[in-house]
Amino acid sequence: MCNIREDIRNAQSHDPAARSAFETFVVASGLHAIWAYRWHHWLWTHHAKFPARVGAQVVRTLTGVEIHPGATIGRRFFIDHGMGVVIGETAEIGDDVMLYHGVTLGGRSLEVGKRHPTLGNGVVVGAGAKILGPLIIGENSAVGANAVVVRDVPANSIVVGIPGVARPKAGLVADPVVAAGDITWVDPAVFI
Repeated sequence: MCNIREDIRNAQSHDPAARSAFETFVVASGLHAIWAYRWHHWLWTHHAKFPARVGAQVVRTLTGVEIHPGATIGRRFFIDHGMGVVIGETAEIGDDVMLYHGVTLGGRSLEVGKRHPTLGNGVVVGAGAKILGPLIIGENSAVGANAVVVRDVPANSIVVGIPGVARPKAGLVADPVVAAGDITWVDPAVFI
């Protein structure tokens, strides 16, 4: 139950439309997908792979968010708007990560083993971005809206474009409107 409270507080700190904890609990489809993923991931890791996959597909139908139960996701993960998000089986997501709608954490091959991205702690991924392959997005980096990332991104970087080009985040001024507590969330769309 403490994770649900933490998730609701986290969602409220990143979404100005979240007016109350109760409203967020009831209507935030990104949170519903994350909570269901946690249950499905537990099933997956306890050798109930088929029920985990079936449950994940039901949640995909209800929320528009597809999270493979084999993915590994940290704390305070938030999906804003949710629709069209796809997270592949071998994706790894750190703590305090935020995804906007239409993000794909996908593979580029049919090989068995690691084939999806790893996102470090504090990463923000803009709407429509595609991060493909077993690459690493370093901590506290931001991926711009509609970027296509196919190479590793160093920590504390902004990556934009097709194909994505990374540059240091140092020296960039974050919009104070998006500051939340001790963490400043930079909307990567402002760097396009």
